[in-house]
Amino acid sequence: MPAFLKARLQSIRFALNGWKYALQTQRNTWVHAVTSLGVIALALWLRLAPTEWALLVLTMALVWATEFINTALEALTDLIQPEEHPLAKISKDVSAAAVLLTAIAAVVIGLLILGPPLWAQLFN
Repeated sequence: MPAFLKARLQSIRFALNGWKYALQTQRNTWVHAVTSLGVIALALWLRLAPTEWALLVLTMALVWATEFINTALEALTDLIQPEEHPLAKISKDVSAAAVLLTAIAAVVIGLLILGPPLWAQLFN
């Protein structure tokens, strides 16, 4: 196997280890996982258009990425400042706020994309 391919595979393994860590240690990642699977199932059932799929996938990826960055910032903050400190609290609170913001945006986008076809499917 060429060295560049081996390096790419190793990078993917590192990333998957990070995803596994987040799932094992962060309760909210399970909320994201269940919600993502539910949105995917609903979008399949509603037979959404490719553009709608693209928006949903982008939105889910943004929430996941923000959650991963939040987890990394919390771990780094704990490494640098294990004791309670006002600035460490700000770092953690602001990164958690970023996750909350993307999650709220994801709900709004999900309602805008999934709501009308779901309503039509259920009530027409």
